[in-house]
Amino acid sequence: MNPAYISGWRLRAVVASVVVAACGYLLVSLLTGWHAVLAGLAAAGWGGILMALSLSSLNYALRFTRWQMYMRSMGHRVPVLEHARIYLTGFALTTTPGKAGEAIRAVFLRRHGVDYASALAAMFSERLSDLVAILVLCIPGLDLDPRLHVLLLISVAGVVLALALLAWPGWLGWLDAWAEPMQGRFGHLLRHLVHMLRQARRCHAPRLLAASTLLSLLAWSAEALAFHGLCTRLGMPLSLGYAVFVYAASMIAGSVSLLPGGLGGTEAAMVALLLLKGVLLPKAVAVTVLIRLSTLWFAVALGLLALTALRRRGEEAVT
Repeated sequence: MNPAYISGWRLRAVVASVVVAACGYLLVSLLTGWHAVLAGLAAAGWGGILMALSLSSLNYALRFTRWQMYMRSMGHRVPVLEHARIYLTGFALTTTPGKAGEAIRAVFLRRHGVDYASALAAMFSERLSDLVAILVLCIPGLDLDPRLHVLLLISVAGVVLALALLAWPGWLGWLDAWAEPMQGRFGHLLRHLVHMLRQARRCHAPRLLAASTLLSLLAWSAEALAFHGLCTRLGMPLSLGYAVFVYAASMIAGSVSLLPGGLGGTEAAMVALLLLKGVLLPKAVAVTVLIRLSTLWFAVALGLLALTALRRRGEEAVT
């Protein structure tokens, strides 16, 4: 698909889907405690909101840096400002299940000579790196419930298995040989999958793996700090460690739910974990809505702006 074609009804459909999701989110949030949300907004003040938005922006900047490292490891270099706009477009579709809509970046990267397999390999590597960081940030809350130990061990085992498979080229060679004689769409997709995984292997060289993991930890710690800051401003005496755990565990709950953008699952987990610490329901609802507005929905807004800008540039290029 040519980037210039992401216009007209296609762009309107994307914007409409995001607007519907946002309106539904705000409606449910306000119906469950709009007085509390307004009170929380007043308590946070402009200082609290700017703090949360700044730390969210730092999160996006660090993740973009990691993305660039992945692309360069596969031999692709895109002008930084243009690349940043393309990266942000993915945020416009963060509210899709599993954030799959972020693959729209691949469409815009095509005009810079980046094949779809490389873009999807970078996206896959992002997800894996994010999971590693989130799991590490969950560690402070492991003493709350022994069942968390089992969940963490299962998740860690999954990550270790994925990294081990990426490090071992033999099985990819076997899969490629199996797919080579296949005809039809399935064989075509399987060969593309092998190519994507081989590109992903480049993103997991030892030094790059260490650097990307560090960037991931810093990025998600920034948003966890924003959550702790909002909790403090709303008068919740939570320790930094517990606040970080609540934020990280809620992110995992949202991902496991497979709901678009983790909507509902993330919020429910966050409120429940705050209630466990004796936080009153109105305050728990208020801080949950505020952090989601300043992280998830802030990202969506930036993504829509970037998508609109790139669409206009595409139209100018074909006129």
